[in-house]
Formats: sequence, structure tokens, C-alpha cells
Amino acid sequence: MDLQLTVKIVHMIAVTLLIGAIIARGLTLFIGVRGNQPNPVARKLLVAWQHLAMTIIILTGLTSLVIKNFEVQSWFYAKIILFLVLFSSLIKAYKKDDSILLAQRRAGLTIAVVALIALISLVMIKPNFG
Repeated sequence: MDLQLTVKIVHMIAVTLLIGAIIARGLTLFIGVRGNQPNPVARKLLVAWQHLAMTIIILTGLTSLVIKNFEVQSWFYAKIILFLVLFSSLIKAYKKDDSILLAQRRAGLTIAVVALIALISLVMIKPNFG
């Protein structure tokens, strides 16, 4: 099998894992909340799941860039910006800090979900900006 296809398949499996991790961790902001902190049950497992998915996405994305000799479409830059928005909003939502209100955490999760939906839509549509 072609190396690029293999990397793409692993990348998409990691995206699927990330979607599952975001849903599972999102539930911790609504069920069993303690103060302003998410539900601590299975926290380590969920954090590991999310970190594994993000790491695989980043590594396979970089590998794909190297295989393609860094030749990208114009929509790729929007994809990177949306990924950074997703990443930073998840950091805000789950940061271990009591000063972050539960409403702010939920807003961070909402922003992450919107960025993820926009990112997946962008990849499916592949618009031509130039």
C-alpha cells in the first residue's frame, strides 16, 4: 500500500479518536461537576485518550507534509488556524484552575466543537481560495 494512503488512514483514525475524546470529556463538564472543575472520574484516561489522538494527528500531519514536499492547497492554512483554535479552546476548557468558571469551560468546549465541525467541513469541501 502507498505510504501516503497509510498515513492518511492513520490520520483519519486519529481524528475519529479525537472526536470520541472530545465528546467523552465534554460530558465531564455537564455530569458530576465539582465546583468549577470537570468530573474527575476517569480523568487520567480521558486526558491520555485526547493527548494520544492529538499527538497522532500532529505527527501524521507533519509526515504527510514531508511526503508531499510541503506542497499544500490554499485551504490548508485555514485548516491549521482552526486546529490551533481547537487546541487552545480545549486547553482553556480543561485547565486545572479554580478561577475558570464552569460557564467559561463550557464556552471553551463549544468553541472547540464549532472549530472541529468547521475543520471537518473545510476538509470535506476543500474550497479554492485563490
